Amino acid sequence: MTSGLGRLPKMKGWVMHSVSQMIIAILVAVSRARLPILTIGLTYAVFILLGIVMVHTGNTFALTYRDQLVSEAVQHNPASITANQGDNVRAALWDFAGNLVLGALLKTISGMGIIFPYPLVAYQGWVGGIVSVRGDHTSRLSDPRSALYYLLTLLLQVIPYSLGIGAGVNAGIALFRPPVAYQGAKWLNLFPKEAVRDLLRIYILVVGLFLIASFWEFLSPWNL
Repeated sequence: MTSGLGRLPKMKGWVMHSVSQMIIAILVAVSRARLPILTIGLTYAVFILLGIVMVHTGNTFALTYRDQLVSEAVQHNPASITANQGDNVRAALWDFAGNLVLGALLKTISGMGIIFPYPLVAYQGWVGGIVSVRGDHTSRLSDPRSALYYLLTLLLQVIPYSLGIGAGVNAGIALFRPPVAYQGAKWLNLFPKEAVRDLLRIYILVVGLFLIASFWEFLSPWNL
């Protein structure tokens, strides 16, 4: 019993050391991929703003597309359907899975081609902008509470998307012109192992951030 209790501080110290090392590794990975992450984030920001401007200036195409998109989501999107049934926790989990797998992961893989995710990101950002109006086309930005909820929801989603997709682009760049940190052993004799490790490290952060974003979106008291 005494020897078992004596091992607890050592185990606690080992766990704390491992966690701190993982945090440092994730921060280093983000730093190495910072340029692709920033360009993805900037693409989101530009096209979100474009979408907001288009619907707020009464652009017919943008407003019509917004209405069609929301109507389809209400009918076919599992998160929207579940939320309308009153089960917001399950809706948040559906949204989390959709963002992670169908949203970020596929775009991350396309990042291996470096330029391929940018048009997809531009479209997704534009969609995020055009839903800044409600079904009656009044602005969600006109009320401080509604505006904060909408903008914070966007921000909480854009950050993990930018991290994940940027990490994919970073790995794609490393395929063709690996920086010093990625020169060395390769996976399948093609992918620099350290670039792949960085991608996986960043995805630890991405998973947690997507979970926070989805639970905020569906469980926030400001989601009216």
